[in-house]
Amino acid sequence: MKLAFYLVAAAMVAVALALLLLPLLREGRRHGRPRGVFALALGIALLLPIGAGALYLHIGTPVALDGVPAAPRRMDFQQALTELRTHLQQQPDDAQGWALLAEATTALKQPADARDAWGHVLKITPNDVAAMVGWAETDSMARSDHLIEGRALDLLHRALELQPDSQRALWLLGISQFQHAQYADAAATWRKLQPLLEPGSTVAKTVAEQIANADARAGIKPSAEPAPAASQGAALKVEVSLAPALKDKLHPGDQLYVYARAASGPPMPLAVAKLAADALPATVTLTDAMAMTPELKLSSVARVVVAARISHSGEPIAQPGDLEGSAGIVDTNRKTPIAIAIDKVH
Repeated sequence: MKLAFYLVAAAMVAVALALLLLPLLREGRRHGRPRGVFALALGIALLLPIGAGALYLHIGTPVALDGVPAAPRRMDFQQALTELRTHLQQQPDDAQGWALLAEATTALKQPADARDAWGHVLKITPNDVAAMVGWAETDSMARSDHLIEGRALDLLHRALELQPDSQRALWLLGISQFQHAQYADAAATWRKLQPLLEPGSTVAKTVAEQIANADARAGIKPSAEPAPAASQGAALKVEVSLAPALKDKLHPGDQLYVYARAASGPPMPLAVAKLAADALPATVTLTDAMAMTPELKLSSVARVVVAARISHSGEPIAQPGDLEGSAGIVDTNRKTPIAIAIDKVH
């Protein structure tokens, strides 16, 4: 009975989508757009719900599948993408087609391709706010340091001039300001975002936490109004020393970076502390407040690699000749100090 219910529900969804999308398909064909463009759109619309339903039937109630014929062959999304790209080569002024390609490649975790597609949209429609925000976001995703700066930052400012209540633009602008240690500005930007969010929602709570985080880093005292106590999150105490054999390689003005990054995942640090290298030996505590972006912090993972580096250039990205040391992988709930000896040359 459950299987029949899900099949009927799926059929109803398919019929509803067909009634909605088939007129668009016919209209698009009259304007020379290939079926692949609309097939891709339909595929994106159906992929998640159908995939979830199939996974439930396969894992949740495998007995119900006994005797059920095999499902039809799934749509070839790569073929649809290829047809869409061919169409865009023939009609490069199709802004909607480029936007669809940007959304699809973002979903496929191809941010560089998505950024390029948003760039084409902006060439055709320079005041497209969604394209401005999309370009800025995918540029950040494509960069190894995930920073939002340069053209991405300019586009966010322009987007907010055209659409001051763009939630995504406000969020990303605040992240950029946070990344560049403009904590008071980040808090102010996110305060503009707060009234646009549903009160009590998970997003609203997250934004409130990040405002408090930015205020704390800016040295702004919290409001006198009562508020629920925020969790301190993860905190790792790290004791850093320099191996005696490398002391003659320490230069005036060298900077010490102590950081933690996810044991498996993006290389961007989840927490980082910076201080003068001549302060060694030194003890620092890495916390959620030291995250480079509010979305990625220590408490978001269970295990991290904790390491330290002395930078001769002062830049956080490793350069030949920098001095390094690592404590390896540790749990983020660790309470005892973590010892690091800087004993290697990069």
